[in-house]
Amino acid sequence: MTWDIAETDDIAACIALRRAVFIEEQGIAEEDEIDDLDDGATHILARVEGAPVGTARLLISGTTGKIGRICVLKSQRGTGLGAALVTHSIDNLRARGDLKRIALGAQEYAIGFYEKLGLRVCGPIYDDAGIPHREMEILL
Repeated sequence: MTWDIAETDDIAACIALRRAVFIEEQGIAEEDEIDDLDDGATHILARVEGAPVGTARLLISGTTGKIGRICVLKSQRGTGLGAALVTHSIDNLRARGDLKRIALGAQEYAIGFYEKLGLRVCGPIYDDAGIPHREMEILL
């Protein structure tokens, strides 16, 4: 399957995907999911035949690029879209040329998925919205 994955200004589409996956499906509180960082972020949107199906959010803090809010609609899981979104996000951040590290907070069950994409665990388990996470990174 092929997807159109690109930076987008359509933040509403990204938030709608996050609402479907994180709030409705995973039960995360809206106040934990929707924050004030969206306006300053780079948003990545994946589409199939024009319909939004996945998203990720990129933030910069000093020399670290942070990938977050990665989600894929249930209908697209198992297709490779999640890996394509993360790879696109890593490539986007790496292309900046001024970062030393790329990081993300992985839900604990997904650590193996991210390890296959080149990230490694670099921190203890922590709670994010009631879900166990671990910090993961790629050093550039």
